Amino acid sequence: MNIKTSTLLLLTLGILNASSCVSKKKFTDATTHISRLTKELEDTQASLKKTQEELATAQRQFQQLSADLAKEKSLNESLNNRLNQAVSTSSSVQEQLSEKEQKLLEQQERLDQLQSLLDEQKAVMSNLKATVDRALNQYRSDELQIYEQDGKLYVSLQDKLLFPSGSATVNKEGTEALGKLAEVLNNNEEIQIMVEGHTDSIPIRGRFEDNWALSTARATAIVRILTGIYDVAPERVIAAGKSYYEPKESNKTPEGRAKNRRTEIILTPKLDELFKLLQQ
Repeated sequence: MNIKTSTLLLLTLGILNASSCVSKKKFTDATTHISRLTKELEDTQASLKKTQEELATAQRQFQQLSADLAKEKSLNESLNNRLNQAVSTSSSVQEQLSEKEQKLLEQQERLDQLQSLLDEQKAVMSNLKATVDRALNQYRSDELQIYEQDGKLYVSLQDKLLFPSGSATVNKEGTEALGKLAEVLNNNEEIQIMVEGHTDSIPIRGRFEDNWALSTARATAIVRILTGIYDVAPERVIAAGKSYYEPKESNKTPEGRAKNRRTEIILTPKLDELFKLLQQ
């Protein structure tokens, strides 16, 4: 029983004692009323206590929810930061991919240009070979061969078509053959010309010091005919002597040595555009 209840009972008893003339029935009623009030007060106190406990529980739950909310907020901020980083990384990766795609497109464009130039050069050489074949078709295969190798056109003339044995003076038949070839060369001004003299391995005797000198003299003689008689532009032509160091066949047999005694006129298309593209 708390202070309020005790005070109320004392007050009631005091009133009853002061009123000696109060009847028993009134006393009983008052006692009953006090008991009821006491019970209500106790119930109220019990309800208050329960409410206080519920309030305390609610406060703990609120605190827990606040802590959970703080964690969720922190987690959300962390996720947002990671998302922002991911977006930034994605943008960077996308930029890198775009740059790589651009480089691939540029490389593909260069490859396409290169292939186009190679196809063009191939077509030029194919047409040139057909033209040279027609111009020199009167000569036998043991006198002259025409073939393509490594992107170049070779016109290989045997010595018996061009020179007397051991000589660097072109004969009449050889000069006529060179004239037919020169006509084709003058109609294809973009073609570069290399004239290479070749000998067999038998040491030379006579006016030439050695096979180097003979092969070089023969190449030079042909260059002079092409440029001096048939007006092929000199800046297009190179003369070289290879002696017997690039044989076509073995020098151990007469047949092999005969094939090795030759002069090769090597025709090459200008590759300036191709070289420029490769250097990019």
